[in-house]
Amino acid sequence: MAQPNLKDRRLEDYGYILEYRTRWSDNDQYAHMNNAIYYHLFDSIVNTYLIEKCGLVPKTSPLIGLVVSSYCQVPSDVLVPFLHRNSSRQFFAPVSFPDVLELGLRVNKLGSSSVSYEVGVFLKGESKPAAVGGYTHVFVGSESRKSTPMAQATREGLSKLLRPSGSNTAKL
Repeated sequence: MAQPNLKDRRLEDYGYILEYRTRWSDNDQYAHMNNAIYYHLFDSIVNTYLIEKCGLVPKTSPLIGLVVSSYCQVPSDVLVPFLHRNSSRQFFAPVSFPDVLELGLRVNKLGSSSVSYEVGVFLKGESKPAAVGGYTHVFVGSESRKSTPMAQATREGLSKLLRPSGSNTAKL
């Protein structure tokens, strides 16, 4: 299957939407959103989804293992830790304070111990993305650090966002 042109993505291509209001501190010296902020956005929508739909309870669950992507830890009774394996993003339009954004989340690939996320960043009300990016997490055992199947609740929640990377439609 041919790789999709990410610039052609639409908000409806994503199964989960989260609004984000940019902050003054998101801007860099060139008056557009700093590159590192995009990864904060990606991490925020993924973890919000894991909390809302997959049973992640970071405030009350015991934290174990390692720091997992750049910013979060995972409770032992819900998920096993995961490693941030790779990441990417493409920019199509500038974003800056005081823009309001709509973030879209989809899963392009769901393995037994890994998940590939894609996040679309849209200016609120716009049909074309300002940026599209994502990353792959590999779930690992806290002691062994070896690839470990993800918890059933996690798999069920993530499967609702599964859209093969070459398609725009979901199997919901």
